[in-house]
Amino acid sequence: MKELALLSLLEKNARMEVKDLAMALQESEENVLNTMSDLEKRKVICGYHTMINYDHLNKDDVMALIQINAAPEREYGYDRVAASIYKFPEVDTMYLLSGAYEFLVIIKGKTMQDVANFVASKLAIIESVTGTSTYFVLKQYKNNGIAFVEDEDPNERLVVTP
Repeated sequence: MKELALLSLLEKNARMEVKDLAMALQESEENVLNTMSDLEKRKVICGYHTMINYDHLNKDDVMALIQINAAPEREYGYDRVAASIYKFPEVDTMYLLSGAYEFLVIIKGKTMQDVANFVASKLAIIESVTGTSTYFVLKQYKNNGIAFVEDEDPNERLVVTP
């Protein structure tokens, strides 16, 4: 079975029925289920997620991107530093980067003060962390290939008054 084709279909719609996956891939349902199970065991498929646009729910949570400078540890590089950061429940996503900063962390909190407290009381005190830069997300336009805003009508013109 073409694993990449299966993964591509699931990435676009994780709720796709097995029978529909089988039909699209021209495989048996049993083969699709076995392949999915194998991909889960191998940690290729790490979960099935729902994308939610919280802007439509008037939910007051905040999201922040934090760039982190850190010193690598002898014999461990950045791995132990990363582990000391990504284990915090506030950390949603974490990347090792090339460039001016070593890490990019995405965190979620109830308020901007919660995020500020996380940076000051948990992140900044880690010995290898040498600096941070925090950016609050004001509006989300697109996430994982999904646009969160309605496309404007290209024929709609702005009103111009003399």
